[in-house]
Amino acid sequence: MEWSLTHFWLILALVLSLAELTSGVLLLLALGVAAALTALVAFLGAPFEWQLVAMGVLSGILVPVAIRWIRPRFSPKGVAYGTTGTGVEHGRRYHTLQRDFDGATGIKVNGDFYRLKLEDGSSPELPEGTPVIFEQFDGTTAIVHLANHHKEQ
Repeated sequence: MEWSLTHFWLILALVLSLAELTSGVLLLLALGVAAALTALVAFLGAPFEWQLVAMGVLSGILVPVAIRWIRPRFSPKGVAYGTTGTGVEHGRRYHTLQRDFDGATGIKVNGDFYRLKLEDGSSPELPEGTPVIFEQFDGTTAIVHLANHHKEQ
């Protein structure tokens, strides 16, 4: 068997598609599909320059399609990725939690644990389940006030 550019593109498609298993953002899968389609172009006898053009054009089409339209269909419902820390949580009510390994008091925002600090700068040990109103983030610390001390927005 003689190796050809068709084999190269198919191997590249396989490697990119398998690498997608480690990321989960569908970028590598889109590039793998583009490489597989470029293998078809190579099989049809196009010169290497046109194969590169095909790979570029197909990647330019498939990557945005995969990220913008296909990936959101595989995301869990109710999760708005990239919104934590942008202010959309301001004024929301949360209940305090105690972290298992160190007993830190915090809240969970979009599934992530954040340590608490009250607006006055203190970091009291609040009992688990205490209602608090989120104000803002200070780095990775959530600034809150007690829900019964201020009117909720």
